[in-house]
Amino acid sequence: MGATKSDLFTQQQNQIANMAKALAHPARIAILQYLVKKNACVCGDLVEELGLAQATTSQHLKELKNAGIIQGAIEGVNVCYCINPKVWNEYKELFAGFFKEVNLAGQKCC
Repeated sequence: MGATKSDLFTQQQNQIANMAKALAHPARIAILQYLVKKNACVCGDLVEELGLAQATTSQHLKELKNAGIIQGAIEGVNVCYCINPKVWNEYKELFAGFFKEVNLAGQKCC
């Protein structure tokens, strides 16, 4: 979404769209599930877990990190990643609120 058009929407709409964009690849979902399960990991573990090339895995990690969903720390030659609990909970509440706003009970579609 272009910067000039995002101002047409609410902050909440932009936040939900940014989070959805960050999650919009199955590899990123797999990364998040792995990090939640392990509570921390080294990037090399993710390469083995996903079966993707190092560069591809790194690109997905970069997207998740740019969205703030994960955080990383350099430990020697490795970069360890984990879920950013503050951002995770913020987005959890945003998505929960988004889905709660819509009540489709009894609605008929064309």
